[in-house]
Amino acid sequence: MQAAVTVTPSRIPELLLGLATVRPVFLWGAPGIGKSSLVRDFAESLGLECVSLLGTQLAPEDLIGVPQIRDGRSVFCPPEAIARDEPYCLFLDELNAATPDVQKAFYSLILDRRIGNYELPKGSIVIGAGNRATDNALARPIASALVNRLTHVHLEASAKDWLKWAAANDIHPWVVDHLTDRPDHLWSKPPKTEEPFSTPRSWHMLSDALHSFGPDLDEDTLTVLAHGTLTPTHATAFRGYVKIVRSRYGIEAILKGEAPWPRRVEDRDLLYYLADSFRGRLVKELPAVREHMSAKGRQTAYRAKSLLVQLAEISVEVAQTVIASDTDGNPVLPAWFLVEAARDMPRLVEARR
Repeated sequence: MQAAVTVTPSRIPELLLGLATVRPVFLWGAPGIGKSSLVRDFAESLGLECVSLLGTQLAPEDLIGVPQIRDGRSVFCPPEAIARDEPYCLFLDELNAATPDVQKAFYSLILDRRIGNYELPKGSIVIGAGNRATDNALARPIASALVNRLTHVHLEASAKDWLKWAAANDIHPWVVDHLTDRPDHLWSKPPKTEEPFSTPRSWHMLSDALHSFGPDLDEDTLTVLAHGTLTPTHATAFRGYVKIVRSRYGIEAILKGEAPWPRRVEDRDLLYYLADSFRGRLVKELPAVREHMSAKGRQTAYRAKSLLVQLAEISVEVAQTVIASDTDGNPVLPAWFLVEAARDMPRLVEARR
């Protein structure tokens, strides 16, 4: 299922209130961005119990129930989890990961709000959720008849929404402060290989681990925690940020000449983090056109080239990340600055080829 339009988590309660109360809704989104939590919170806001059924853990008979003989006829009795007397929220999680037989068993619940002779109490709502095939997650096609009977909402991660939530939910200050500086690190596309990747859920996991180990957390343990929950590049950046919190280094001090780039091999993660922060500062402060540059901008550009030279003396590889293009091959820094960098530091540009 391709997303023509996406929404952020803050929009979900409003949309579900208008949609799910009248028709079944399917919530699409990448793993770990909070689909299940949003549905549970929405149900709670309506005073409804949320009953979750995992499509990957069900067989058709788990929904249809088992037959009983009544007056010489067989009657299927749906399970207690579904057959309730009071209205509730039926959450069909990982619906599109279920086998075709299980998806068919869901049809009557979704389309007719009933299974056998049991009908969902008036006021009940039905919401499905699942990952997309493009997320490298288990996903099976949904029949067109079912697709056409659901309203589809595509969710995207939002650092602004998540940080607002984090502030009220005891997320570790290191995580909150780091993602405030680097909101683009909140989520990364699921990799094709089996390795951790960054999501709101994984940052929450890291926060819980940091709280558990407390302030005496050592460097080796931090490395295990960060690389066990986050995308490798994000884990390295986070470790660098923590070193800044615990040390005298900071990008402001380096820009002002009050501190040098860290040179120790064991501080390489810190060096990568500072270089990334340096790149972000240049993107923000250097104009796209050189002629539009202010006196302060010229001073920034001059200082930036000097710092790039110093950085390249420590590690050409790290310095190259400052002037690197984005993942689509498009330049991030202004073209005029890259030309000057090529002129002043040819070996840095050669390293990119």
